[in-house]
Amino acid sequence: MLVHICCAPDALYVMELLHKDYDVSGFFYNPNIHPRSEFDKRLEETRKVAQILKFKLIEGIYDDNRWFKIIEKFKDEPEKGKRCDVCYAIRLENTAQRAAESGFDIFTTVMSLSPWKKASVMNRMGRMFANKYKIDFLEANFKKQNGFRKSVELSKNHRLYRQNYCGCLYSMRKKKI
Repeated sequence: MLVHICCAPDALYVMELLHKDYDVSGFFYNPNIHPRSEFDKRLEETRKVAQILKFKLIEGIYDDNRWFKIIEKFKDEPEKGKRCDVCYAIRLENTAQRAAESGFDIFTTVMSLSPWKKASVMNRMGRMFANKYKIDFLEANFKKQNGFRKSVELSKNHRLYRQNYCGCLYSMRKKKI
């Protein structure tokens, strides 16, 4: 299974959970993360999680210019609006394509762990991209059964960096200080 990873705290909980039933590899692909120093910090923390849980981590390219071009017309959307849906789609499609090209049987994402993200939208998109790339998709809502709370506890125990905004420039502007 190829699992899209957006950040280390979410990955720590979800990858450990999925490892019980699947042979998992992680895929860090997040061209939305801004600024580049934040991207680098999240990637480094994700590398730590890969070492802790002993899974292969595939690192996608950081193509923020492409991301900004696609998102431009949605930049004024509110959090959880159309901009976020487009951002999910960019990352999920790239994950599905990478999974299919690399010979994985199934893919999913850790993003549904976040209480700020819409699992139903991601699951619908995941099914769509699974169909497009002829691969299976694991539908999930990892925030259920206190998943988010458990991820917070685990990340504290492992002293992982926990970001205070989703990742993009627009969510950074909306974060509470």
